[in-house]
Amino acid sequence: MRYRREIDGLRALAVIPVIAFHAGFRAFVGGFVGVDVFFVISGYLITSIIYYDQQRDRFSLLRFYERRARRILPALFLVMAATSIFAYAWMLPDELKNFGQSVLATTLFSNNILLAITSNYWSLASEFKPLLHTWSLGVEEQYYVLFPLIMILGWKFYKRHLAPALGVAAVISFAAANWGLFNKPEFNFYLLPTRAWEILIGALVALYMIRNEGIDCNRLWRELLGGLGFCLILASVFLIGSGHTSYGPLYLIAPTLGAALIILYSSESTVVGRILGWKPMVGVGLISYSSYLWHQPLFSLARVYSKEPPGTTIYSVLLIMTFILAYITWRFVETPCRNREIVKRKTIISFALVLSAVFVSFGLYLNSNYGVVSRLYDTSKVNAADLDKRIYNERVMRRKADNFPPDEKLKILIIGNSFGRDFVNMTTETFNIDNLDIVYRDDFTECIAPFQNKIAENLYSAANVIVFASGGSTESCLANNIAFSRDRNKDLFYIGTKSFGYNENWIMRLDRKDRSNQWNRVLSESLQLDAKEALLIPSSNYISLLRPTVSGGSIPITDAEGRLLSVDRVHVTKFGAIFFGQRAILGSRYGEILRRKGAVPILSALAM
Repeated sequence: MRYRREIDGLRALAVIPVIAFHAGFRAFVGGFVGVDVFFVISGYLITSIIYYDQQRDRFSLLRFYERRARRILPALFLVMAATSIFAYAWMLPDELKNFGQSVLATTLFSNNILLAITSNYWSLASEFKPLLHTWSLGVEEQYYVLFPLIMILGWKFYKRHLAPALGVAAVISFAAANWGLFNKPEFNFYLLPTRAWEILIGALVALYMIRNEGIDCNRLWRELLGGLGFCLILASVFLIGSGHTSYGPLYLIAPTLGAALIILYSSESTVVGRILGWKPMVGVGLISYSSYLWHQPLFSLARVYSKEPPGTTIYSVLLIMTFILAYITWRFVETPCRNREIVKRKTIISFALVLSAVFVSFGLYLNSNYGVVSRLYDTSKVNAADLDKRIYNERVMRRKADNFPPDEKLKILIIGNSFGRDFVNMTTETFNIDNLDIVYRDDFTECIAPFQNKIAENLYSAANVIVFASGGSTESCLANNIAFSRDRNKDLFYIGTKSFGYNENWIMRLDRKDRSNQWNRVLSESLQLDAKEALLIPSSNYISLLRPTVSGGSIPITDAEGRLLSVDRVHVTKFGAIFFGQRAILGSRYGEILRRKGAVPILSALAM
């Protein structure tokens, strides 16, 4: 198979926008499409390699997978090992647990599946996931497992119809991707069935070029079509926009078609071919795999390390570091490991098996030990259940009921998402609730009337106190809800938002004796939302969680014992519930109502 310099240049055209996009450089708003260009390149190269070997009757599955292992594993395992060291030292338990899951999934080339399953309300913010980018490796490796088998069967049974069959598969995948965009967006973004059409475009290009022995058209058309492909990719990078999960397959036709046109029509004799074949572009293309591997861990770990979002200067330095590390990795890891004379087959297979087992064990260890809580706390005093936001938050679901008990206790109906569950925990950590009946619902709208169903009517009618606690109000329902509460002689409250700042991982770098009473700057958007709510909602109906707790724009993130008030900067731990309960709820009108009805404050000291 003839080497084409412009293909390496096309790799550079793909990887540079991806890295610039993840660094937050605003010009590259569509830089994420570089991954889609990579998929087309992969489809073209893999299909060409397999087809040429089949033509010469020398294709071997063992040799194919060996080449994939040599190409992918050494650099990947190096980056994972280096990243694991810093993640273990710098990450809080909740985020290290998540990292452990990623280590396990990446080793098994299934991080895309993990991300699809866990991309939900509770998922860790993507900017703090050092191995987030390995989802694309998962897609490609899953394709590499299946595609050679398809090619073997196709070569044997339907050689003449192989291209049409792949074309039909691409159409089906594209249709599935368009369906998934509106029905399963997370699965649609990460999984092979809805990404395969991009790789298959490259495969179809390869088959077309092989069977036609290149592209036979005049120079003008080669220049125009190659130039069009180049412009389509650049337009996608600079114009598509940052909301990539909502743009869908139709928008991704441009960069994938652009890559296909460049592969088809560009060569060393065309303008685009000479641009892409320029030595610096080829150089970046050669190290594109390693630079792709290094950039996300560098950026993510910088965010983990920082109290505030890193600025342009830091990202610029990290960008330079990315390419330096990429060159070193390409020169001293990738290149030797791909040479069968330097690294024998037995060595590469043993290396792959041993290190895979090490990383799988490490990932399982981090996950099963909740990110090794002992790195942060004396586990005889603090256990994982106190910190796991899901366990602590979701325990409130046992208070989800269709009716209040038929007694004379004060009846409190709390409505909301996970912020609502946080407020239930704040209440129960602040008061002895033996004289209260609390019902929680996460499926009611913020409009009381008209009642959405009979259950809502029963609960709203029976409740003495109604609390909307999702951290934001629906303005259109506010007046009607207040009118309902006044007409029915009920107390109505809206709970404000909360925030523990940009990042808490820096706590890990402090000595245990220095972790008490630490503060973070509150995000400006949270303060603005709280101020807006305070203006919108009558003061007698609004409970701000930030005004009683924020000082000088900052809020505590640990208590006097150094225990975290939140593990994800949004939801509270048990200690965070105590903190807000004592400072925002106990002295509020809501707290006064509960005390009048016999709810005794819990004297749990939280000195700060």
